[in-house]
Amino acid sequence: MIELFAADTPNGKKISIMLEEIKLPYKVTKVNLSEGEQFKEDFVKISPFSKIPVIKDSDNDKSVFGSGAILIYLADKTRKFYHSKNKTNIDEWLMAQMGLIGPQIGAYHHFYHFNKGKSKYSEERYFKITKDLYQRLNDRLSVSKYLAGDDYTIADIATWPWVARHQWHDIGLSNYPSLCKWYEEISKREAVIKGYNFMGGGEIPKP
Repeated sequence: MIELFAADTPNGKKISIMLEEIKLPYKVTKVNLSEGEQFKEDFVKISPFSKIPVIKDSDNDKSVFGSGAILIYLADKTRKFYHSKNKTNIDEWLMAQMGLIGPQIGAYHHFYHFNKGKSKYSEERYFKITKDLYQRLNDRLSVSKYLAGDDYTIADIATWPWVARHQWHDIGLSNYPSLCKWYEEISKREAVIKGYNFMGGGEIPKP
């Protein structure tokens, strides 16, 4: 049994989608970020940077923090969505999400969606960055079915939930046809539909 400690965020959705895809039994323990539960002593013991998500695997009494590390752990555990023939490409696109796509779009969410009007410079800066990321993802997906190649992998699972907040961005997902096609195709997967709604967040946004 996997226990998932998470909130209803893109990083939390990465893991719920992965768990649905690999069909491992799991339960969700909600971490209320607005009330500071991530800073409680018991949580810091399993997440030293006070970040969600974290999993506990009762099969081996092991905990893993960090969404990228968790995806790799679950993929290795089940031998799914992380193919040895293509691991380098998967790693490239997974690390691009972890180090660039997530943090930069996350900054745009902070300034534009949650704190609009407080910093025009920051809003404009991260709008430009997010728009550029859309274009670069679109460029990649115009020559590749999925981010790392022909197969759906943990790189797609990591990136898709951030694109799923496209309505927050005011960029227009439909303006990027290859990215939009990829988004829509993944949106139809049963595991993605279930994983997206793991905390009752509602239906997947349309392009």
